[in-house]
Amino acid sequence: MEAGASSRASWTPLAVIAMAQVLLAFNIITLKIAIDAIVTSYNTPASTVKTAIIFYSLAVAGCIMLGARIGSVFGSLRVFRTTIALFGAAMLMIVLSRNALTMIVAQIIAGIAAAAMVPTSVALIADNYQGDQQAKSLEWLGTVRSISLVPAFLLAGALATYSDWRVAFILLLVLTASIYKLSGKLSSSPVQSGVSIDRVGFLLTCLAVLLIGLGFNNLTDWGVLRARPEAPFSVLSLSPALLVILCGVLFAKLFMLWAHKRRAEGAAPLIALEMIVAPRERSALFSIFTIGAVSSGITFLIPLYIEIVQGRNSLYTALAMIPFTLSSVAAALMVARLRGRVRPRLIARYGFLIVAAGLTILGATIRNDWSDTLVIFSMIVAGLGEGALATLLFDALVTAAPREVAQDVEPLCDATSHLAMAVGTALAGALVIGVLSFAVHRDLSVNPTIAAELRTHLNLERVAFVSNDHLQQTLERTSATAEQVAEALRINTQARLRALKFSFFALAGLALLAFIPRAGVGEDESEGDTPRGPEMSPVDS
Repeated sequence: MEAGASSRASWTPLAVIAMAQVLLAFNIITLKIAIDAIVTSYNTPASTVKTAIIFYSLAVAGCIMLGARIGSVFGSLRVFRTTIALFGAAMLMIVLSRNALTMIVAQIIAGIAAAAMVPTSVALIADNYQGDQQAKSLEWLGTVRSISLVPAFLLAGALATYSDWRVAFILLLVLTASIYKLSGKLSSSPVQSGVSIDRVGFLLTCLAVLLIGLGFNNLTDWGVLRARPEAPFSVLSLSPALLVILCGVLFAKLFMLWAHKRRAEGAAPLIALEMIVAPRERSALFSIFTIGAVSSGITFLIPLYIEIVQGRNSLYTALAMIPFTLSSVAAALMVARLRGRVRPRLIARYGFLIVAAGLTILGATIRNDWSDTLVIFSMIVAGLGEGALATLLFDALVTAAPREVAQDVEPLCDATSHLAMAVGTALAGALVIGVLSFAVHRDLSVNPTIAAELRTHLNLERVAFVSNDHLQQTLERTSATAEQVAEALRINTQARLRALKFSFFALAGLALLAFIPRAGVGEDESEGDTPRGPEMSPVDS
């Protein structure tokens, strides 16, 4: 496309690229909304869905910086079409899967595909549009990411409720095939010569992300500080989960050292060092990580609460998530419109306070009736803080980054957000299962109504977050009396609710920690006229 072309380019390429963004949002939303249906289908605990979400996020976080590079080596369009086909293969695996392990492997493949699809989508915008059309396309692409959330929630919820949760993935498979066919209409810039890929940096990044994610995901099974009997190994009785997390942090440090070495040798590192060494940028990244972890914890716990505790269907879950989602999108758009009128420092500081306030109200008021006004109000408050911070923190990085490394901002933010999504989901799962396990063990093991031989059927050493219906079916296959079943159901109901309340309070505490002013986040310099990149959408969290 010529730079001085008088005619405006067709909007078809933007429509194709936007469809790919919807594809990614729909996939992960379906996992969260259809928890109960997936658990029932595979006859597996709810933690399995948590694991699938975590591994998807880790795959994106570990590979997205490489994905931002390979488009230059192999061509953006070729990479885009290849990753669309790979994503389609993952969706087909889920449709045909008969066990949870296949679903988890498919989500890893989908995460790898998404890691290359997201940055090449932005590159294709630049290849197909110029001038004001390019700026509008980038803005609309971010808007599509946001507004697609509500329809995705509702459609996924309706399909899981009135049909089969796999139908949602069949639709994703059809959409993938359509995108692949239509992508032939896209233009792509020539392959750049002399572009090198930092393979060692990529390996170190993958190891760091994988180990950190694995460690947090296994906190419940392996222990937080001391090793549990189920742990695969222990060193000085320390939990392997803690050791694995520390090893992940070590590999992250090795990546930094390797990046400095490559820069000193005149070679390009995997990510520009300017984005990870300055205090202001590190502070912004830490804040992005924090709000991403808190947000992913919310969006994992709410469906778990509604479908497992309340026994509601997936469509009801989708409707319950709308207040949080809409308020998040509205706040993101509002912050973008208020740019230059309100001091970013105030939003950066008090955004976390707003999130913490919303979660505190939620933890204090949540009962077995989701329609409670204060519960819905608390979700709206938390969503407003999350959406405002997601946009503001991305802006802070864009305005602080030198022009020559501005292309690294979005991949770095996406990697941070997806790692936060994995860690936040894992922490939320570990908290809720840990508190539940403690409460059930304390109440059930000493309850005189529950016979000793019945406790062996309940497996108090591995308490699962299960519905009362599932627990009742298990107890009815034993010698339990009606009185014992009723008592066990009462204890399970109370323990689950206490576990969820504690988890929301813990997430509120995490948000309060980030309320402490970070060095340079939201400095007034960000109110200048520095050109902006595409806005980060709440969809990633």
